[in-house]
Parts: sequence; C-alpha cells; structure tokens
Amino acid sequence: QVQLMESGGGLVQAGGFLRLSCAASGSILNINTMGWYRQAPGKQRELVALITSNGGTNYADSVKGRFTISRDDAKKTAYLQMNSLTPEDTAVYYCRVDRILLRDQVTSAKDVFDVWGQGTQVTVSS
Repeated sequence: QVQLMESGGGLVQAGGFLRLSCAASGSILNINTMGWYRQAPGKQRELVALITSNGGTNYADSVKGRFTISRDDAKKTAYLQMNSLTPEDTAVYYCRVDRILLRDQVTSAKDVFDVWGQGTQVTVSS
C-alpha cells in the first residue's frame, strides 16, 4: 500500500512562515506530479501548487511570490514553503499525487492513481 503523510502545520501570526512536508511511504518505484491543495471552512478544496516529475511548477494566483513547492525524490517527499502568511491562508492543507508506481507482489509493478494525504491544519492569526 501507499500512504501520504503531511506535517509542519500549526499556528502562526500574520507575516510569518511555515514549511509543510509530504512524505510518501510504501514500495514506491516512481512518483508523478505532486501537489498541495487547501480547504478552508465552508469552502471547496482548491489547488495551491503543483510540481511535476521533472520539476515544473504551477501556483495559484493567490500564493504566487509567497509559496514555493519543491520535491526530493530520494526522500519521496514534497515540500511547501509558505512565507508572508495571511489569515486568508488558514485552511487544512492536503498533499496529493496523481500517479504512483508501486512494486506489486503479483504484477511486479502497479499504478495507483489519485492518492491523498489526511491533511495538516494551518492557522494564521491576525
């Protein structure tokens, strides 16, 4: 099986910073695009940032210039550096991978699609 585990969330004052981590575990052979999403109370989940397997990135307009997504394939981990935080950034932040190639006992390798972590809370106070 494969799992994603987010960490690094917490409470911070406006103008502060946090670094989120997303670690993938399992018999992983390859990870495709990794992304960060967030969901504020009463709102739908939205895309924050994406990073492709070769390092290309995309950001939501609301976080451009403030957030940076990165990945370390040796550690099977993605990061989200969040600077100049505002109360509008308060949300549960989720890690997602669109496709993970796993080692499989029966077929040797198996694709798993649309894998989500359980989320980490980020609260920005004013």
